[in-house]
Amino acid sequence: MNLETVMQELEALGKERLKKMYMSNGAREPLFGVATGEMKPLFRQIRINQPLAEEMYATGNYDAMYFAGIIADPKAMTSADFERWMEGAYFYMLSDYVVAVTLAEADIAQEVADKWIASGDELRMSAGWSCYCWLLGSRPDSEFDESKLAGMLETVKNTIHDAPARTKSAMNNFVYTVGISYQPLHVQAMETAQAIGPIEMKRDNKKSAILNASETIQKALDRGQLGFKRKYVRC
Repeated sequence: MNLETVMQELEALGKERLKKMYMSNGAREPLFGVATGEMKPLFRQIRINQPLAEEMYATGNYDAMYFAGIIADPKAMTSADFERWMEGAYFYMLSDYVVAVTLAEADIAQEVADKWIASGDELRMSAGWSCYCWLLGSRPDSEFDESKLAGMLETVKNTIHDAPARTKSAMNNFVYTVGISYQPLHVQAMETAQAIGPIEMKRDNKKSAILNASETIQKALDRGQLGFKRKYVRC
């Protein structure tokens, strides 16, 4: 299947209700409003196809960019490729759920994520912290440096309240993910979550959201999810 055919398939799957919902979260034209689950049959036809993924991401169409992440070959992508994708990620659903997710399956994931976390750019920082969430939730604990993650928890504790909104949300998720998916630092993550307390997320034209990593960790513990690892990062 070529770019034109896939774009036609995606357009046929689009729904106005979802399009409006995506736009209320920051998506902009062009987009069709395709449910992510509806993309699975299309993925089964195409499988991994990096050249097509690059073409689709370059369209600027939100649904095409999301599908690009599904069919991309992360191990074939370089640091420069991920930087280029970040340049096109104009809102958090792209930075955190397309670019960060794709990066999490690459061998260079931590190296690139560390650079983004240190960048000072809201969506890059958000993608970097989010990438660690995807990594911690899927890879064995042995793949991580415990002292490095402990230092990252300390960074969150000291800076989260002054961070930009999307970065703040990703940092909060990081504390939760360490608390549940990385058992060596479960106790420190709980202590960090309690120290930072509730986080207010101000949203345009919407009521503020309150994030509370401590409560979220406790709920996951109550469900018996300590040590949770997902089998796949991408759908």
